[in-house]
Amino acid sequence: MEPQDYTDSKMKYRGRIAPSPTGLLHLGHAATFWTAYQRSIAASGALVLRIEDLDPQRSKSEFAEAAIEDLCWLGIHWQEGPDLGGPYAPYAQSARHPIYLRALQELIARGLVYPCRCTRKDLAQLAQAPHDDEPLYPGTCRPPDKTTNLGDTPGVEEAGTNWRFRVPDGEAIEFEDGNFGPQR
Repeated sequence: MEPQDYTDSKMKYRGRIAPSPTGLLHLGHAATFWTAYQRSIAASGALVLRIEDLDPQRSKSEFAEAAIEDLCWLGIHWQEGPDLGGPYAPYAQSARHPIYLRALQELIARGLVYPCRCTRKDLAQLAQAPHDDEPLYPGTCRPPDKTTNLGDTPGVEEAGTNWRFRVPDGEAIEFEDGNFGPQR
């Protein structure tokens, strides 16, 4: 597989395949990854191989190596990945932790996120409660404003802490989704 220069501004599409190295690939993976590969070809775009090794107890390097071998055998070719490198390396999620940590620290410094200790169970119970026009998440852990001193803010890596984006009060967030069009 030869790395290609796809940084040309005409190339907009970047697809990805992201196997978890917790076992060998199966037929469902093959079908999904083949579809992603065909989309990247149809769009004259790039395909990225990213290894989703965020489960340290079950992820094994031999499964990552087998996935690369199996994908090559299937005839799937990517332009970036752990075996090829590329401008957005590293391509193993576990190696990207420092990048994500820096981004989170910047969001905290700018007051754009806040810590939340609500569990998934708490949020699931909220989703089942009757809601009139209120939002699903009622702001249980949200400080009153972004200038509030978070004082006892937990460390960014403290277990049990989730970080929520601070959506401005009374303001709708609107954006264009590449698949679903305008979202609000």
